[in-house]
Amino acid sequence: MSAAPHILFAGGGAAGYFFPGIAVAEHLKRKLPLATITFAGPGRAREKHVVRSAGYEYCMIPSQPVPQNPFQAFRFLTDNIAGYCSARWMLREKGVDLVVGLGGYTSTAVVRAAVAREIPFILLEQNAIPSRTTRWLAEAATLVCAGFEEVRPHLRSQAPVAITGNPARPAFEQLCRRMSSGNRSLEAAKLTFADNGLPSQKRLVILGGADGARSLNESMPRALKKLGETLADWQIIHQTGEGQLQETEGRYRQEGLEALTVTFIDEIASVLFASDLVVCRSGGTTLAELALAGVPAVLVPYPHATDDQQIANAKVFAAANACRLVDESTQTGVLAAALARELTPLVSDDLLRREMSLNIHALSRPEASSDIANAIYETLFESQGARLAA
Repeated sequence: MSAAPHILFAGGGAAGYFFPGIAVAEHLKRKLPLATITFAGPGRAREKHVVRSAGYEYCMIPSQPVPQNPFQAFRFLTDNIAGYCSARWMLREKGVDLVVGLGGYTSTAVVRAAVAREIPFILLEQNAIPSRTTRWLAEAATLVCAGFEEVRPHLRSQAPVAITGNPARPAFEQLCRRMSSGNRSLEAAKLTFADNGLPSQKRLVILGGADGARSLNESMPRALKKLGETLADWQIIHQTGEGQLQETEGRYRQEGLEALTVTFIDEIASVLFASDLVVCRSGGTTLAELALAGVPAVLVPYPHATDDQQIANAKVFAAANACRLVDESTQTGVLAAALARELTPLVSDDLLRREMSLNIHALSRPEASSDIANAIYETLFESQGARLAA
């Protein structure tokens, strides 16, 4: 194997697709310090910021998601054809040795280009129901690294699947190792983080995601108002996402509730490790990070996710009594009431939260990033051996 291979991570449509790739890249750099690692995506500003802040090159590949109406069909076709052609050119010009598909619509164009160029590729599948790209291309992949055992029935038996768990951002891995050092209990570790200059009261965190979960931003203030005095010793932190901060602040004021509302949380790992309860969506990376932090959650899956992937993810965690599930698609007009109903026992019962905390931590896979990096390393070694043998 070349001492300086070039690995391309491709994904996009949301910044969350790149967090697992960056986590794996960090481990890969330790094994292959001379390797060139590049990321490719559709060019969204938040994605570029996330990748470049981590110290990696970001290349734009034109691409569009499946259109929601006929008026978007022409741009879908032209952009994705251009993206495929651009990806083929980039793979050749940059001398890419391996492609890692992270999911999202850009991943499809780049992985298809890798197939055409006969470049080996690995797919990261973050959800319990695999994406269309994974279903289409799994058999041609060198390996599918899956976050959930539940993906297997959705793929053909010949597909090479390894259940690695989902990678989490490096800060979560570091805090998880700190938590586990010295065989300290989960609760003792949480107290250490909570006492480290943070308020000692119990903490409820609402995560709206980078783009903002509007339904959560609209419903949570009304839901929390219904909890009344049970929230007296709780601090509320609400991350609204882009463009929804002022509206959400106004809703809390209208309900007479005190909450810290922010657009983004830069130190999200430290905040979650010092939290007692979370309300959020149920993407694969989000669940992996909640599990490492050992923080129970009320999960509100994104109702428009392809093939109900987020609902499937949440059901895995709910079956393990690691979370509560609120299906937004069945709660039209009454989401606030449903949230209040699930939150009430969790806010008032410390023992229930502690049990769920242990259950969700039992689902964690702290070695996921390292295991995937090892798989990439082995694939590079084997592919070079095959080329030499030929």
